[in-house]
Amino acid sequence: MIHRLAQQLIEYNISVLALPPGLKPDTYGASPPWLNKADNAWELVAAALVGLQSVPGLIILYGSMVKKKWAVNSAFMALYAFAAVLICWVLWAHHMSFGSRMSPLLGKPESALEEAYLVEQFKAGYYLPNAVYVFYQSAFAAITVILLAGSVLGRMNFNAWMLFVPLWVTFSYTIGAFTIWGDGFLERKGIIDFSGGYVIHLSSGVAGFTAAYWVGPRHSHDRQHFPPNNIIHMLGGAGFLWLGWTGFNGGSPLAAGVITSLAILNTHLCTATSLIIWLSLDMVVYKKSSVIGAVQGMITGLVCITPGAGIVEPWAAVLMGVMSGSIPWYTMMVLHKRSAFFQQVDDTLGAFHTHAVAGALGGLLSGLLAKPALLRKFYGNDHKYGPGLFYSIFDGNLKFHDGLPQMAFQIYGALFITVWNAVITTMICLFIGRIVNLRMNEEDLEIGDDAVHGEEAYALWGDGERMPMPLRLRMNPRIPSLC
Repeated sequence: MIHRLAQQLIEYNISVLALPPGLKPDTYGASPPWLNKADNAWELVAAALVGLQSVPGLIILYGSMVKKKWAVNSAFMALYAFAAVLICWVLWAHHMSFGSRMSPLLGKPESALEEAYLVEQFKAGYYLPNAVYVFYQSAFAAITVILLAGSVLGRMNFNAWMLFVPLWVTFSYTIGAFTIWGDGFLERKGIIDFSGGYVIHLSSGVAGFTAAYWVGPRHSHDRQHFPPNNIIHMLGGAGFLWLGWTGFNGGSPLAAGVITSLAILNTHLCTATSLIIWLSLDMVVYKKSSVIGAVQGMITGLVCITPGAGIVEPWAAVLMGVMSGSIPWYTMMVLHKRSAFFQQVDDTLGAFHTHAVAGALGGLLSGLLAKPALLRKFYGNDHKYGPGLFYSIFDGNLKFHDGLPQMAFQIYGALFITVWNAVITTMICLFIGRIVNLRMNEEDLEIGDDAVHGEEAYALWGDGERMPMPLRLRMNPRIPSLC
């Protein structure tokens, strides 16, 4: 035993001496032996890219995609949420999502601010510190709440939103994250969710739709006529979202490896395909190439590939793009207009279709198209994952019933996330409604940003002001008393 240990130490010293100076561990522990500088550097970049999706990505997208009088309020809801979630995350929510198991649904709430914890190795087999993982996951939590906000833009009381964000992160998001990614019951069953199709997108779409029901509709005139105030800026925000998804899906393996590269390529393949399919359907049916429609198709492609980005082949990513560009298009452009149920709920930016429908679709397709070899590369030799049902049918080494449990877990997970978010969001809205009004009053709804924040996006005369300044041409001439 002692001889073997000595031999390992000798081999370790030889391997360390062979490293270039910039890659060697240092004497003071800033670069401990377990730290992989390449993996850590990539994860820091990925975390920054996920943050850029929200700040400034969704800030610009929301502020441009709404009517001009709601530009400031919509952008500021996103900015506030990003800041509030980070504080909640480090104080209690991170350990509720990824800490020690307290129940099948929840981790033990603890602070994630201790220096000793933050500089430790994240987990065996991963060569980066806890600090980078805490920030990476906080950006995930923040973008989930901001996506949810897309359903209630243009009428939710900002004071109610300030209460809603910490409550929803605490009682809804952490449950989904722990059950699927932590050590919850869905993770133990082997549910596939590579980067958040269920945890982030299905939950935000369902919760946003539920919150929109309880907050109530926009002002009747806004609901009938709600043009974007700046389509060019809207495209800029969409660009941040699309390219930022490189870190969103590429960061999930927590290493700069082959699965990371495949996940990034699949992400952009699916997104480009989905955008073109959505645009083509708009042109065939409405004879117009809608820019807003193209952005919606881009978003559904990004969402759909998320749960399976690194565990499906490129041809499957293209197929998922075809499905994400057509099925959410149908639910938004056809079913929504024909359904009395959908018409009753004023989902401002259609988050239910772009996130809930596309997220559920991606989760189910991941259970269908997950390749066994890629599952092993990502999850290791954990046999509870997969194979995808498609491979269990056409791979001669597998049997049909091998893929059925995985599909069952995917369906079960989608149902759980849907029901949990609908129920908890309802309870949060009812609770907040007893403290402050969920919806702005009618006078403020007519005015918009100036009534809520005392500020406007563009200093154009008379648009949304309580007391518009008179034009100088209409002012009576005032002759100095000397004359």
